[in-house]
Amino acid sequence: MPALSDQTIVITGAAQGLGAGIARVFAAQGAGRLILIDRQADALRDINEQIGGGAVCITCDLADPDALDAALARIDGPVGTLIHNAAILRPEPFEQVSLETFQATMDVGIQAAFQLAQAVWPGMKAGGGGALIFVSSQSGIKGFADETAYCAAKHAIEGFSKCLAMEGEAHGILSCTITPGKAMRTPMSEQNYPPELKAQWVEPDRLAPAFVHIATTRDPALSGQRLNAWHLSEPESA
Repeated sequence: MPALSDQTIVITGAAQGLGAGIARVFAAQGAGRLILIDRQADALRDINEQIGGGAVCITCDLADPDALDAALARIDGPVGTLIHNAAILRPEPFEQVSLETFQATMDVGIQAAFQLAQAVWPGMKAGGGGALIFVSSQSGIKGFADETAYCAAKHAIEGFSKCLAMEGEAHGILSCTITPGKAMRTPMSEQNYPPELKAQWVEPDRLAPAFVHIATTRDPALSGQRLNAWHLSEPESA
């Protein structure tokens, strides 16, 4: 397997929360090249400064397919690991969900996943493999009140990843979904978690080693699976 230092790693939603935690841990572990994508330019610059300033920062609204295509055109050379973490969660009753909100949630959750994966796929094939990691959640297997759009997007990413795992097997391309497996402290959870979950949450950096494990082992047994980041990151605590 290629060393982490030889890989280009793409992380979406990297300006805060889990994406920022993943970026920090990959940088600390010696990732060769980090490409961080988010629509929050200032926050993205802050994360880059935290990790030493060596990342390529691309400001992009993933809900805009043309903007994402332009962002992807800036990535030169093959990508070893793609981590699609960005998502939109705007809890509200179904009858109040606007088409605009539903569409934006699906655009970031699944349309962007499609564009990202299709952009890095040829390079992974030519290079003998790669890892596609899509962040999911319990909303990918369950339904929750007031999460119509979010649940639809997460259910979609589960099926999408399974299909890519099947097609990527012959080319050494691993595809999996991964859930936090533990309540974590992020801007999204700050707004939506009840007090009982906030009492037990952990910092997202503690979940990020799971992503490094997948990127560096590319274990074929993980492809097509739904993984638990907490179990992979801290198995003795799980």
